[in-house]
Amino acid sequence: MELRHLRYFAAIAEELHFGRAAARLYVTQSTLSVQIQQLEAEVGGALLVRTSRSVQLTESGRLLYAEACRALDQAERALRVARQSILGEAGSIRIGFSGVAAFSGVLPTDLRRFHDTHPAVEIEVRELPPAGVIDELKSGSIDLGYTPDLASAHLDDLTRMARRHLQLTAALREDHQLSGRATLSKTDLTAETLILPSTHPDSETIADRVRPPANAASAGVRLVPTTLGVLTLAAAGLGVAIVPEDTALLAIGGLVYRPIADVVGLDLIVVSRRNETLGPVLAFLRSITPTPDAEGASPAPGRARSRYR
Repeated sequence: MELRHLRYFAAIAEELHFGRAAARLYVTQSTLSVQIQQLEAEVGGALLVRTSRSVQLTESGRLLYAEACRALDQAERALRVARQSILGEAGSIRIGFSGVAAFSGVLPTDLRRFHDTHPAVEIEVRELPPAGVIDELKSGSIDLGYTPDLASAHLDDLTRMARRHLQLTAALREDHQLSGRATLSKTDLTAETLILPSTHPDSETIADRVRPPANAASAGVRLVPTTLGVLTLAAAGLGVAIVPEDTALLAIGGLVYRPIADVVGLDLIVVSRRNETLGPVLAFLRSITPTPDAEGASPAPGRARSRYR
């Protein structure tokens, strides 16, 4: 039995006339008769009572019509869902993100824009360390990732899009010897233990941008998986955290933020798999565009800056 058999039978059951049903289906009456005969042979009995003047359903025909309608509706729904998925209008999308994607407002803005135009797509978000974003994207555990651009050596088989350039700031305990300064420099941090978000072992770290030249003294680096962990250790006085300036929106007791005047920032990027075929993922990527001040440019005029305590 094929769907066309049910479709032909449903048309006859509704029209109770072979000529009208054939016209509705854009087939000949003889073709329609053959299809119904095949259907009756498969079910093993008559579905219609035909006379020269009328067509009536048998009891078996009435039962089959009810089930045929359900089957045809389900088939149409399946086709519709598949089409919506291809167009990115249905399905689901899993997004992994580093904390700064939320603090900067980039991820919430992107999610809001996408949800407004694709309300039927289910969105799942998961906070991950930068290294975790890359690993889980490659393993298939997530579909998209938002992360600072520190792991370029691990992005060869991924596609990246810069979303915003991030300035860096220092987070330190309020009674730290450097907390009284309005602005810090890389030299000020020479002897400090730097607390940073963890990355892949052979990736660039934020410390590579903050430390003075290699022949200067260095007190070391401590890598922590989460942004809150980084800030908590800094507030406890275990070192100085180096974080994107938007992180300063997080008010943690005993912690203050100070800008670093001579440090090069980094980009917040969206990463996805090359040759992606999932409709919702492609639709999400189409809904976002690189921010003009990404990839090293200065923030746009009028953009609100973080407030330092």
